[in-house]
Amino acid sequence: MDLSQLAGNAALKRQLEAESARRGLSHAYILSGSAGSGRRTLARVLAAALVCDGAEPEARPCLACSGCRKVLAGIHPDVNYTGTDGRDITVAQVRALRSDAYIRPNEAARKVYVVLNAQTMNPSAQNAMLKLLEEGPAYAAFLLLTNNAAALLQTVRSRCETLSLSPVTLLEAEDYLLRRFPDKPEAEVRAAAGRCEGLIGRAVEELSGAEADESRAREGAITLLERFVGGDELSLMEYAVSLEKWDRDSLSSLFGETVLLLRSALVLRAGGGCGETDPQRLCIAREAADKCSANMLLSAVDTLEKLRAATLYNAGAGHLAGWLCAALMSEK
Repeated sequence: MDLSQLAGNAALKRQLEAESARRGLSHAYILSGSAGSGRRTLARVLAAALVCDGAEPEARPCLACSGCRKVLAGIHPDVNYTGTDGRDITVAQVRALRSDAYIRPNEAARKVYVVLNAQTMNPSAQNAMLKLLEEGPAYAAFLLLTNNAAALLQTVRSRCETLSLSPVTLLEAEDYLLRRFPDKPEAEVRAAAGRCEGLIGRAVEELSGAEADESRAREGAITLLERFVGGDELSLMEYAVSLEKWDRDSLSSLFGETVLLLRSALVLRAGGGCGETDPQRLCIAREAADKCSANMLLSAVDTLEKLRAATLYNAGAGHLAGWLCAALMSEK
C-alpha cells in the first residue's frame, strides 16, 4: 500500500500493509485519534484503496489511477461523507446513509462512507449504524472517525477494526511538512512543526492558513493599486473602508505587498526589468509606471510604509482607512 501521505504511525502502516497483503481491507474501520493526528488523511488513503482500480489488490491505493485521483480531489461519486456540519449525527442521517448504501456504486466496485465525528452519534443513531454494519451490502465500506473510540457502543466497536493514530515525532513532522510546503521558508516550517506537539494537522492548518493570508494580501495589493492608479477617490475610499475588517497582521502584509508593486512600477518607469512574473501584478505595475510620476510613486511608498508601521500599534484598520485614502489621493 502507498501510505506515504500519512506521516509517522509506522506500526499502523505495517498493520495495514500486512492485512492488505493477507486478506484485503476490512469493510469497517474506526479511525481514532486527536484532532490533527491524521484521521482524515488516513480516511482518504483507505477510501482510495477501496475504490482503486489501477493496481493489484495488495498494492492499493496506487494514488495514480482515476479512482484514486478523484478521492484525493474530493470528487469521487462513490465516496460519501456524513457529519461535516459540526453538529451531532442524528438517527435520520444514519438512516439516509443506509438507504443510499443499497444503491449500487456509480463507477467503482465499492461505495465508501466516511463518518466524521462518529462519537457524536447518540445511541439510536449508533444502533442504526450497527444494523448497517451487520447487514449492509457487501460492496459498502465504512470509516468511522472519532477522537474517542470508547464513546462508541461496544457492539459497534466489535463490528469494526480500530486503527489508533499516534502523534508523530518532531523529525517526522519536519520531514512531512518540508515536503508538503516546499515554497515556505524552512525556518517557518520547522517552527510550525515544533508547535504542533506531534499533531501534524495543526501545523498543516497553520501553514495553509498562512498561504491563504498571503494570497489575500497579494490580491488586495493589486486592488489597492488599481484604485490608486484609477484616481477615483470614492472607489478608493470604499475599498479602504472595507479594510476595517482586516486584522493587524493581514493589513501589514497588504501594505507590504503594495509597496513591492510600487517599487516594481518605479523600476519599470526607469526602464529596468522589475522581475515580476505574475501577469496580473506585472500589468498593474506597468499601468502605475505609465500613469504616475516617480515622485508620486515614491510618496505612495512612503505613505504605505508609515501605515505599515502604524499597524504595529493598532489591532485593526479602524481609523487607518480614512488616512489611507486621504494620504494616497493627496499624491495624485
